[in-house]
Amino acid sequence: MTGVFLWALAAIAVSLSLLMAGAWLVQQRTGNSGWVDTIWTFSVGLVGAGSALWPIGGAAPNARQWLVAALVAIWSLRLGTHIAIRTAGITDDPRYAAFAREWGVDSPRRMFIFLQNQALGSIPLAFAVFVAAHVPGDGLRLSDYLGALILLAGIAGEAVADGQLRAFRADPANKGWVCDTGLWRWSRHPNYFFEWFGWLAYPVIGLSMADPFSYPFGLATLLAPVFMYWILVHVTGIPPLEAQMLRSRGDRYRDYQSRTSAFFPLPPRA
Repeated sequence: MTGVFLWALAAIAVSLSLLMAGAWLVQQRTGNSGWVDTIWTFSVGLVGAGSALWPIGGAAPNARQWLVAALVAIWSLRLGTHIAIRTAGITDDPRYAAFAREWGVDSPRRMFIFLQNQALGSIPLAFAVFVAAHVPGDGLRLSDYLGALILLAGIAGEAVADGQLRAFRADPANKGWVCDTGLWRWSRHPNYFFEWFGWLAYPVIGLSMADPFSYPFGLATLLAPVFMYWILVHVTGIPPLEAQMLRSRGDRYRDYQSRTSAFFPLPPRA
C-alpha cells in the first residue's frame, strides 16, 4: 500500500510541474498573467480528479472515489471558469505585473521558478484528494456526505462573494471605492475564506472521527487546508492583492483594513 501511495505522490508532482510549465509558456506568449491562475485551477482539478480515480490493485473506482473526483472537478470548473472570464477582460493581472516590474529583465526566469514553486505547493492539495478518495471500504459513510456538504457550501459562499464584488464593480458610482457590503463587510477576502473552507472537506472524508489512526494516510488530508491557508494568507493571495489595493485605493483601503477582518468573517470593528 505504501508503494502505491508513493507512486501516486510522484505522479501528482510530475503532472503539476508539467502543467505549470505550460502555464508559464501561456503567460510568456500572451503577456497576461491572469491565465496562470486559470491554468492552475484547472490543473489541480484535473490532477485531483485523476488521482481520486487512480485504481489500486486493479479494482474499479468505488462510490467514494467517484464522489471525491466529482467534488474536486466541480470546484475546479466553477473557479477556473470564473477566473477565465475575468482574465479575458483584462490585459494583465496586477499582482503578477507587480512581480514582473520588481524582477525586471530576469522576470521570465523568476516567473518560471515562481510557478514551479506554486506546483510544489499544490502537491499536498492533490495528494489530499487522492488520500480521501482511497479510504478503505466501498460504501459511502456519513462523513463522506458531510465532506461533500462542506465543499459545496464553500463553493456557494465563494460564488456569492464573487457575485457581490462583481455587482459592486459594475456600478459606475462605486469607481475608486472599496467594496464593503454583504460578505465583504465581514471579511476583506470572503472569497478566499470560502475557498479555504471548501478544502476542509477532504480531512472530513479522509479521517475517521472514531479512530483517526485507523487509516494513517488519512492524516495527510490535513495538509490541504493548512497549505491552502498558507498560500492564500501569506503567499499569492492576500499580500500582493492588498499591496495593489493600497496603491490604487490608498486611505480608503487603509480605513477598510482598520475595521474589517482580513480573512475569517467577523463583525466589523467600530
